[in-house]
Amino acid sequence: MAEPSIYDEIELEDLTYHPATTLYTYPCPCGDQFEITLQDLRDGEEIAVCPSCSLMIRVIFEPEDLPAEEPPMEENKGAAVVAT
Repeated sequence: MAEPSIYDEIELEDLTYHPATTLYTYPCPCGDQFEITLQDLRDGEEIAVCPSCSLMIRVIFEPEDLPAEEPPMEENKGAAVVAT
């Protein structure tokens, strides 16, 4: 399979991280934003795409550059244990 045509290579630190959506974005020349999720990066994906045009960028990063994974939320966390 042919290598996709990459518009540019961008360092992770130059992307904007949105914690609420775990999405990284970077301005695209078309006026929209290149997008890639934190999970995609953790899975080894490095290509961010623009949803409005055909451009793609390669995100340059090391796995240790990514935000730490949050521990899974425990159900009933903080619930009082009542002895009977």
